[in-house]
Amino acid sequence: MQSSSSSFSYRFSNEVFLSFRGEDTRHSFTGNLYKALSERGIHTFIDDKKLPRGDQISSALEKAIEESRILIIVLSENYASSSFCLNELGSFGESLANHEKKFNADKETFKCNLVKLETWKMALHQVANLSGYHFKHGEEYEYKFIQRIVELVSKKINRVPLHVADYPVGLESRMQEVKALLDVGSDDVVHLLGIHGLGGVGKTTLAAAVYNSIADHFEALCFLENVRETSKKHGLQHLQSNLLSETVGEHKLISVKQGISIIQHRLQQQKILLILDDVDKREQLQALAGRPDLFGLGSRVNELNEEHALELLSWKAFKLEKVEPFYKDVLNRAATYASGLPLALEVIGSNLYGRNIEQWISALDRYKRIPNKEIQEILKVSYDALEEDEQSVFLDIACCFKKYGLVEVEDILHAHHGHCMKHHIGVLVEKSLIKISFDGNVTLHDLIEDMGKEIVRQESVKEPRKRSRLWFPKDIVQVLEENKGTSQIEIICMDFPIFQEIQIEWDGYAFKKMKKLKTLIIRNGHFSKGPKHLPNTLRVLEWKRYPTQNFPYDFYPKKLAICKLPYSRFTSHELAVLLKKASVSSSFP
Repeated sequence: MQSSSSSFSYRFSNEVFLSFRGEDTRHSFTGNLYKALSERGIHTFIDDKKLPRGDQISSALEKAIEESRILIIVLSENYASSSFCLNELGSFGESLANHEKKFNADKETFKCNLVKLETWKMALHQVANLSGYHFKHGEEYEYKFIQRIVELVSKKINRVPLHVADYPVGLESRMQEVKALLDVGSDDVVHLLGIHGLGGVGKTTLAAAVYNSIADHFEALCFLENVRETSKKHGLQHLQSNLLSETVGEHKLISVKQGISIIQHRLQQQKILLILDDVDKREQLQALAGRPDLFGLGSRVNELNEEHALELLSWKAFKLEKVEPFYKDVLNRAATYASGLPLALEVIGSNLYGRNIEQWISALDRYKRIPNKEIQEILKVSYDALEEDEQSVFLDIACCFKKYGLVEVEDILHAHHGHCMKHHIGVLVEKSLIKISFDGNVTLHDLIEDMGKEIVRQESVKEPRKRSRLWFPKDIVQVLEENKGTSQIEIICMDFPIFQEIQIEWDGYAFKKMKKLKTLIIRNGHFSKGPKHLPNTLRVLEWKRYPTQNFPYDFYPKKLAICKLPYSRFTSHELAVLLKKASVSSSFP
């Protein structure tokens, strides 16, 4: 019995197509099988007409084959001797040789039919490799054998496909890549595949599409949604019970350990498709898949390209694949803001459905100032799953160190936090929150960056001076000029494009109240005078064109690990005094 590779849907006119050698089984086994299927309410195509002898099948019969969800091949003694049956298979091996001899009798005919012969050979080979059921008279009651087939067919056709997407733009190619990694046709190997990517990129959508596409190749199915959230609310034992209930019918468990044992024992007895959605901890895999260490291959889901991004946005915003030319600019701007993230494209498109251009522009301006909450909530899921130190490192990078070199970021974070942060950076890469570019720079998706900055902004929406990190030039200038420093500030990173060079008019005392400032990076800006005070808590000090030749007299940064003062006017004596106070070298240890 063979299922269509993309058959887990409702586009078929027949549920079953019976392929058989009429003279062998029409009025016996096949007839009884057809009757049992029909009585179960399974729409089955059977060619009961007395067709004339010959090699060809009608176009109507070809169409019936194409539109059938399941093909049942009844291989009888004389099946392969019928060219008609062979045509049904793909257009079985002693009888094949007879056909080849017939073709050889007429070389021209042989040439014309060589392609057909190869098609038959391929069909026979494919059928021979399929697992099936072998019936022998005298060893089993025919009605019981037929009943088993009917039960299996019924189980397959009663499966309901998952909803994938209203507009599956760019999904087909991604799905084929994952299917190629899974090697569904192999029966003797357990395949475990991880799909990873940042939140909202379409991992669950892709998994659902793959599930629908390959479901008919499996005896049992289970798509466990929201593993992370469900395990928090109800525990892993609840998820184990759901898994067993969906696949083998058992669901009563005493403990998670018992669940692991039962899952490993029962699930290995049949071919099962198991998809675990939104997994964020190793113990979840241990409880539900048994051997998380077996996960070798992985498929990263990337953002949509520009063409697909615009197409998805057009469908969501206008219910059309292409829109009027005068919307081109705002569409491009919206697509640029979303940076290929399907979630963002869908949210923006839905929110702006039926709006005019002015409303589009106004909304996009607002998104840039204050990120959309619906998008942020999805993206923040990955952040919430991080440990506290990992969250802190992520916020440091998102707010201050995007596009910095990896080595420099590692050095700064080591100095700032007091210990090595390479592991934490690795976790952020694994969680798809940051990336390391080919040239060794730390990057992240624009919306992920916005999410991190919004988390810090929410520390004090109206008063930047009460936030832990300052990076926005306007906020930094306000705090410095108005002398509004606070003990909440831990990082100041004044690094913006050179064409935005700013003049800072201050009295030099703004740093006096910054009792927890550890990192001060100033790469731009002209200061009217030098600082009258610098916090002794500083561990990273970088100041391009430091305004004076002297440090404040009370500046004793004992934990200073990085000191960079390019284009400054310090004498070697002044630097030596500073280094003596700090008791460290100016380079990173």
